Amino acid sequence: MYFRDIIGLTDIKKHLIESVQKGYIPHARMLYGAEGIGKLPLAISYARYLNCINPSDTDACGKCSSCSKFDKLAHPDLHFAFPMVQKKAEKLLVCDNYLPQWRSFLSENTYFNLNKWLLYINAKNAQGMIYAQESEEIIRKLNLKIYEAKYKIIIVFLPEKMNLECANKLLKMIEEPPAHTIFLLVSEDLDKVIPTIKSRCQPIYIRPIEQSEMIGAIQNNYNLTLSDAQSVAHIANGSYYKAMELIESNEEAQFLLDLFDRMMSASFSKKIKAIKQIAEELSRTGREVQKSFLEYSLRMFREYFINNLNVPELVYLNRNEERIGNQYSSAIHEENIEILTHEFSLAHRQIEQNGNAKIIFLDLCLKLTMLIKK
Repeated sequence: MYFRDIIGLTDIKKHLIESVQKGYIPHARMLYGAEGIGKLPLAISYARYLNCINPSDTDACGKCSSCSKFDKLAHPDLHFAFPMVQKKAEKLLVCDNYLPQWRSFLSENTYFNLNKWLLYINAKNAQGMIYAQESEEIIRKLNLKIYEAKYKIIIVFLPEKMNLECANKLLKMIEEPPAHTIFLLVSEDLDKVIPTIKSRCQPIYIRPIEQSEMIGAIQNNYNLTLSDAQSVAHIANGSYYKAMELIESNEEAQFLLDLFDRMMSASFSKKIKAIKQIAEELSRTGREVQKSFLEYSLRMFREYFINNLNVPELVYLNRNEERIGNQYSSAIHEENIEILTHEFSLAHRQIEQNGNAKIIFLDLCLKLTMLIKK
């Protein structure tokens, strides 16, 4: 990954490059922002640029020995930590167990989210985590002598997924790393990163991709008409991964919309049999699907509420969602939007904490029935 491969974000790329040229290289940076906007590619491109032997004013050279190793993500002074799942009979829970898959995955995917990575490694219902033992492995690697580069670099993807013990063990290393060692942390939920980790990093907010850049990339990569590209870019709201999902994953999006439609229909009917049926179906899906459904429902509530304000430029719905919304948007209003958001966010946290999905969804659907009125 090179800076030139990243869509938009020109000012951020310029800032990172100029900081290197001026010799300002913090030992720990936190790149944070929404999913799918290019934070991890930025971190990798920055790491490449730092260790490039002949960098230009705009990017790494792509020809030196360092760049050649970065092309395969196999540079001996580049290390990764990322969420993983425990394999059966596996005693050492470290990311190196998944390193070949991680390199292969990154070679195929520039823009992605955690769910896509977990699906790639067949995590099933398990939720990705950076386990406690990873801290010991990171400390061991960073205490080794630099092999051949200017800097030894550790890129931590989603530090908010660190086991608390792992995060606490890394505090001193992040605060006072060995000479020529750099931490690059890439977060999608900065509020969930422990404060003592955040305070030791220089934060860089990575904003959503510019609309014009998104539209151009969508047209170039998917050959859509300008009108369709503009529609996708508007709904994606700065996330290229979301744009890819909208274009490529119509089946999954339709599946979530169908579930949402049936949940709302059952709640409107106030028929306990229909409510129990949809709650039962939701409880039988995998945890990642359940979390995606709850996130999707939260988005629908937000869009239908905004739709009632008659500000169409702030509404991000596709045609099918808009059609379904004609039935339900009037039921989402200022008297219930806050509590709906609270209840569905609470259910999301309970699912994340491995709560009983059957109880959680039945309780949620019953509450929804009480909260919505046509």
